[in-house]
Amino acid sequence: MNFTVIIPARYDSSRLPGKPLMDIAGMTMIQRVYTQAQKSNANQIIVATDDQRIFDHVVSFGGQAAMTLADHQSGTDRLQEVAEKLELPADHIVVNVQGDEPLIPPEAINQVADNLATNSLAGVATLCDPIDIDADLVSSHVVKVVTDNNGLALYFSRASIPHRREITDVNAGGASSIFNPMRHIGIYAYRVSMLNQFVCWPAAPIEKLEFLEQLRFMWYGERIHVGQATSHVPNGIDTEEDLQHLISLLKKSS
Repeated sequence: MNFTVIIPARYDSSRLPGKPLMDIAGMTMIQRVYTQAQKSNANQIIVATDDQRIFDHVVSFGGQAAMTLADHQSGTDRLQEVAEKLELPADHIVVNVQGDEPLIPPEAINQVADNLATNSLAGVATLCDPIDIDADLVSSHVVKVVTDNNGLALYFSRASIPHRREITDVNAGGASSIFNPMRHIGIYAYRVSMLNQFVCWPAAPIEKLEFLEQLRFMWYGERIHVGQATSHVPNGIDTEEDLQHLISLLKKSS
């Protein structure tokens, strides 16, 4: 199976500006993401950016990059522009690897592409893993997902879902003893035809409410397959604290 990895990378992050070019123990964040993607089975890897500095840097280490418009509202819009420029076939699979996940396992990239290829009912595929930290259950920064028995998403939310009515205090027991909540992992696989539909749809009310663009697919009737990740996927880098923590870990392991 052939698939393309596209890595959206913006310079103007609200919480950590310039993070794609930040040094992480001798290698920039975007190069680390690109290097991890190279270990996957993707036949092509492209960084999609609206910033010339990022474009030039990717080219300098031998990577492939594409300049995109600066006014995209989401990374999915940016992917669609690149897929259109490349004239990728309608049934070709594109994997969206976030540009702030320098430790993304190549196995996760392969898994989400394979899951979409083998699930004809789904227009999109993504991953999840169990939440085992009580604080994550109520954190709006941790997106939760509930699926049906076929692994198709019922809903994504920043709220604690599913909510067990009999227990309102998450400190009454460990997360796993209350129910089996799942954390959404922000890696996606789409067919090009689905990307083309996405950019034509107005933003959905629930998408605007939760600030979760994947809800647009569900609002317009598309199913999302959610597989439990077969390898651990670390959180992305959103803050200076996240960055320093990762640098510390890498230095200890070197």
